Amino acid sequence: MSKRLSPQLQHSIAEDAYCETHLEQTQLFCDTDQITLCSKCVQSQDHQHHRVCGIQEAAENYGKLFQETLNTLREKLEAAKSILTDEQERMVMIQEEEQNFKKMIESEYNMRLRLLNEERELNLQRRQGCTADLNLREARLNQVMKLATELEEKFQEMLQRLGHVGRENMKKLKESEARLSEHICSLQTLVAELEKKCGDSALALLKNAKYSLERSNSLLLENLEPAHITDLSLCHIRGLSSMFRVFQSHLTLDPETAHPCLVLSEDLRTVRLRNSQQDTPGSPERLNFSAMVLGAERFTSGRHYWEVHVEKATSWQVGISYSSAGRRGSSGEKVLLTGSVMAAEPMLWVFPPLKRVFLEKQLHTVGVFLDYEYGQISFYNVTESSLIYNFSHLAFQGVLRPVFSLCIPNGDTSSDSLTVSPQDGPSCDATVSS
Repeated sequence: MSKRLSPQLQHSIAEDAYCETHLEQTQLFCDTDQITLCSKCVQSQDHQHHRVCGIQEAAENYGKLFQETLNTLREKLEAAKSILTDEQERMVMIQEEEQNFKKMIESEYNMRLRLLNEERELNLQRRQGCTADLNLREARLNQVMKLATELEEKFQEMLQRLGHVGRENMKKLKESEARLSEHICSLQTLVAELEKKCGDSALALLKNAKYSLERSNSLLLENLEPAHITDLSLCHIRGLSSMFRVFQSHLTLDPETAHPCLVLSEDLRTVRLRNSQQDTPGSPERLNFSAMVLGAERFTSGRHYWEVHVEKATSWQVGISYSSAGRRGSSGEKVLLTGSVMAAEPMLWVFPPLKRVFLEKQLHTVGVFLDYEYGQISFYNVTESSLIYNFSHLAFQGVLRPVFSLCIPNGDTSSDSLTVSPQDGPSCDATVSS
């Protein structure tokens, strides 16, 4: 027995429900052909193998299907609106991100050009002071000027590539916005149509009922996905400058600052996790907040460069720490590069603010360049000879120290370790206070 329809539907069944061929009241509905039938129509061979039921039962069944479909359509509509909002926000974000990357490229260019100009000035001073090896110095000066020209061409090319990727990303997002807006409009039309049908008479509800459901199902099957855009961090600044080696500092780790769960190697260049936390002598500089250790060197001016081998760690941080007087057990303010491997996927973040950086391959060695006077910190992928990220116009005051960190595992032992690379060349233009 089918459920009773509302009085409105019951009354409407009798209204204008007559067979034009046999002039009888139509009380049946052919679900196959989507038409109403009288008692004589149903006996014809045309409907012999069709699914036929009473109009009341058919209206009840389709009413239930419409309600179920309506609920699904409304959910899909809200999901589509949410994705559309996200896409519109992404359009604003990628414009800001493109400007940030442009500034980063320009900052890196200015820094490298500054180093080249200083070398050129140094060569000029040497030429004035001594006439020996004049041809050699002339050749060196020409080489520096050539490098400066090549540097400008390279960075102009990077800016053009960044602009191209930015335009392509914006195009994809706008196309996604248009596609989602059209999809939302179609969903809203179908929702309104089905809502009207659910409030209509039985005959009006059954008119093109299957077609309405097919349209709804077809729309529901459409996959809603945000646009796939290219991460701007793929616009790598290639070519790790050999000039950085001039500023390479001899770094060691400071055992007085090591967290109790860390153990340092005898040469104070490698840090690893202990199997269990041990009691350590009290020290006003010991970091008890997180598994960090500071470098023994303190920088108050100049340029410095160091490299850290990170391939033996699944979760790590390297960077610099601002001095923070009077804060026991804290390393103060930090500028950090954070790496981790989750489900075999390498991931990178920079801070502050926390921002993910795209990474194609797992990092093996990180290079860190500090220019104290110009307030610049740059992180490099040494293996790929490319810039990862840089921070510029930072207002450094007081003492800066390298910082290294490993993630404390939850219960399980870990063999994670970080190693500071030994100095490859002489340090220059560096003031280190002990």
